[in-house]
Amino acid sequence: MAIERTLSIIKPDATKRNLTGKIVAKFEDAGLRVVASKRIHLTAAQAGEFYAEHQARGFYGELVAYMASEPVVVQVLEGEGAIAKNREVMGATDPAEAAPGTIRKEFALSKGENSAHGSDSEAAAAREIAFFFSGLELVG
Repeated sequence: MAIERTLSIIKPDATKRNLTGKIVAKFEDAGLRVVASKRIHLTAAQAGEFYAEHQARGFYGELVAYMASEPVVVQVLEGEGAIAKNREVMGATDPAEAAPGTIRKEFALSKGENSAHGSDSEAAAAREIAFFFSGLELVG
């Protein structure tokens, strides 16, 4: 399997509850390495731009408001099959359907406040990483 990089966001519900370290530990325990990380507070405009692909969907406004409500931790994870591994560690979007031991099963408050975001493809990972990080910030 190829070494990949993927974007991970620890969402507002998790940062507000001081779960950043516990969530990062889950990624690291799964063999992923953090090669860039920063805590930021997105504006509504920034969150809207990041999630622009969902603009036509009914949940877009709520998602943008939620992502701008509290600080988030954006990070780049690296490892073999990092995109799929990140999504496996996060678990299903709906915490009621997430596997035991996953981030969303253990920490999510609801389907909307699900504690973590992860890129869903190589193209998305490249776009999402570039949205938050310059090449100089990726120190793997």
